[in-house]
Amino acid sequence: MKIKVSSIKHITILFFVLIFFNQCKEASKSEKETPVNVVSDQKKEEKKDTVYNLIVNKPEEIKVPKGMVWIPGGEFVQGAVPQDKMAMEHEKPAHKVAVDGFFMDITEVTNAQFAQFVKETAYITVAEREIDWEEMKKQVPAGTPKPHDSILQPGSLTFKKTKTTVPNLFDFSQWWHWTIGANWRHPNGPKSSIKGLDNNPVVQICYEDAMAYCKWAGRRLPTESEWEYAANGGKSGTIYFWGDNRDVLSKNANSWEGEFPVENSKEDGFEKRAPVKSYQPNGYGLYDMAGNVWEWTSDWYNVNYYKEQSAALSQKNPKGATEAYNPQNVYIEEKVIKGGSFLCSDSYCASYRISARMASSTDSSAEHTGFRTVATVDMLK
Repeated sequence: MKIKVSSIKHITILFFVLIFFNQCKEASKSEKETPVNVVSDQKKEEKKDTVYNLIVNKPEEIKVPKGMVWIPGGEFVQGAVPQDKMAMEHEKPAHKVAVDGFFMDITEVTNAQFAQFVKETAYITVAEREIDWEEMKKQVPAGTPKPHDSILQPGSLTFKKTKTTVPNLFDFSQWWHWTIGANWRHPNGPKSSIKGLDNNPVVQICYEDAMAYCKWAGRRLPTESEWEYAANGGKSGTIYFWGDNRDVLSKNANSWEGEFPVENSKEDGFEKRAPVKSYQPNGYGLYDMAGNVWEWTSDWYNVNYYKEQSAALSQKNPKGATEAYNPQNVYIEEKVIKGGSFLCSDSYCASYRISARMASSTDSSAEHTGFRTVATVDMLK
């Protein structure tokens, strides 16, 4: 996508959009293990059965951490289901994955939880820090001009509805704006506040911020496979966690209802972010695994990763691509984000689907991006 720029202001907007938002082991003897048969075809010629000893049931001696739920281990098919007409190419082909059981946050990390972390650690998020141009210019094409100092200030991306219909939905600079003073305390801009919104998901969180919280909490981010497996809620082969019926979307998820990005009818009850637990949970008791805010995973985004997976070869606890690669953003390293947000609509991303995945640069933060954490049996011993 090429966008003509005719002023330093336009260059700056494009620059920050590209930088901050891009399109986005072995168990011990005390652990209960259940053999699970999966198909292995390492030579991609001759199939043979392999038995993985997966951690399926929660070990009795380990208590469920507060605010988390046990996700029993098992095998599933990761990626787009055949009946999903909105599936994108980077969700294909679907491939078999086996995952050990793990604990996952019931909700996205909230403002209250993140505030406690900041209180105890004095952590400063990336969006609140002074901007180092010498560091940032390494991530853009050579010769990119430095924005004026009055613009190169701490901030992040905020969303603003357009006044008229947008014919080109690929040009997201029409509704995303670099906003000085936007951060997790002021998610919609410097005049906004999270006062009274303790139970809302924290946003304006980049990958580094999420990792810092995980270190403090003794948790980690989920892999893409873990996240998608958990999102299924024990079901298999459906587009959404509740089934294949798009007509009940507004009863199950916070998304964009109406013409994007002009008018949101708020059929689901919310214009922007919704408090956690505003909708029914999936089969594992997890809330907001569709819509509300995007969630970070630990996997690198590589546009070729799914294509390199064999539909016959099942992997145990895959960690995704070994390196990031996106031909649309060759200067930026991106991670996979999952779940969609309150901005998703049928005409724009439709990422409330289980298999939906997007790319976001590791230093990207925006008012629709948050996270949740997981913990494994080994981490809690």
